[in-house]
Amino acid sequence: MAKLIYSAITSLDGYVADADGNFDWAAPDEEVHTFVNDLERPVGTYLYGRRLYEVMAYWETAHTLTDQPPFMRDFAQIWQAADKIVYSKTLETVSSARTRIERNFDAEAIRQLKAAAARDITVGGPDLAAQAIKAGLVDECHLFLAPIVVGSGNHSLPDNVRPTLELLDERRFGNGVIHLRYRTTTEGHADAAPASQVTQQGPRSV
Repeated sequence: MAKLIYSAITSLDGYVADADGNFDWAAPDEEVHTFVNDLERPVGTYLYGRRLYEVMAYWETAHTLTDQPPFMRDFAQIWQAADKIVYSKTLETVSSARTRIERNFDAEAIRQLKAAAARDITVGGPDLAAQAIKAGLVDECHLFLAPIVVGSGNHSLPDNVRPTLELLDERRFGNGVIHLRYRTTTEGHADAAPASQVTQQGPRSV
């Protein structure tokens, strides 16, 4: 069975974008980007909300830009090789290959996709990820903590959900970013274990 992975770059206070919708502070440098490339290489399907898809569609043609550094060309190839499912009630057309639109998030359909897929699946965007987490579908969370506090904005994790987490790995980068890889060990829902029972354990990579 394939894993469903939620991956996000988040501020230290837990936001993927600030109150104005800005997330330029989250742009990875070469070291972080190269690490992300290796994480994404096994992925066979991306699940996106409309807004994140419109940002990520840049990678459909990024390889054609002049003077593109090798690590960015590498990611473009990884992204283009994967299937994309975009969840939107308003989007009419897509701008990338291997992409289809779904009007509603169907938890049972994702369970079937996980059971049938030979490669892992990622869910991107906090709103879509919240639905997957609340349905108990997310197997791992990969959080990149950026050394910045933005005060308010779009939360990286949903409210009223308390999955039990096991820390599998961590990695520090030269720019101050820290990657934390967690496995979810129970379904995420509002009446799950209290925060005092959340576990965070596992090996250190650095």
